[in-house]
Amino acid sequence: MSAQPPAPLVAVKLTPVGRAQTFLLGDIPTESAPRSGERVVVHTDGGPAVGTVVRSIPQLEGKRRPPADSPHRVVRLATRDDVVMRLKHQHREQEAHRIAMLKIREHGLGMKLARVEQAFDGSKLVFYFTADGRVDFRELVRELASEFRTRIEMRQIGVRDEAKIYGGYGTCGRPLCCTTFLQSFEPVSIKMAKQQDLSLNPSKLSGLCGRLKCCLRYELPNAKGVQHGGCGSEGGCDNPSGCGSGGGCGSGSCGSCNCRT
Repeated sequence: MSAQPPAPLVAVKLTPVGRAQTFLLGDIPTESAPRSGERVVVHTDGGPAVGTVVRSIPQLEGKRRPPADSPHRVVRLATRDDVVMRLKHQHREQEAHRIAMLKIREHGLGMKLARVEQAFDGSKLVFYFTADGRVDFRELVRELASEFRTRIEMRQIGVRDEAKIYGGYGTCGRPLCCTTFLQSFEPVSIKMAKQQDLSLNPSKLSGLCGRLKCCLRYELPNAKGVQHGGCGSEGGCDNPSGCGSGGGCGSGSCGSCNCRT
């Protein structure tokens, strides 16, 4: 008996800035698969969401394929009502961001609000913020819950996550690695810059987040002359922080160094 062909994949961007995520097509017939530019409703770890289909890279589909039982699936093509609802959510997110900023200043809290997200089903508002230490935001949560009549979640993130949310361009002239292909943040040390004979000028080694550039880690093998290096640890492409798919290069093209084996 022949093996059942794997389910088709669809690359979807949930936000204008950020890496495209891979979703299984689900119960939608292959002949009715959404095309690039169309809006779709997908199921994520945080619940349903509306995103835009983008072009995928066939060589990386095998590496980025979610497990067969993954909840990451395309539910349906987005209707006009779905798109209008998402626009309303965006307006509410902007209003929530404005009000939260005022209340943060009013309470004198040592936190910087980075982003507000409204759940697609309207069940909660999630506030992402950065802070140097712990922040007592209990009174802020109570006031926001009273203002918006919904569940409020406060999530503290790091400065690298903040840069990933905002996006931008690095000194190399390309979009930030954290918003394009990096899937996790790995430790970066000044020793990696020394091993590549780079100038130890902090302004040249720091990214927009103010931390050492992520590329100091995944470019280290190339700088040391390792064949097919440039997207992993010193031994090759075995570091998930460097490869575009989160795994080794294997067969096909790598997301960061374009090497082929």
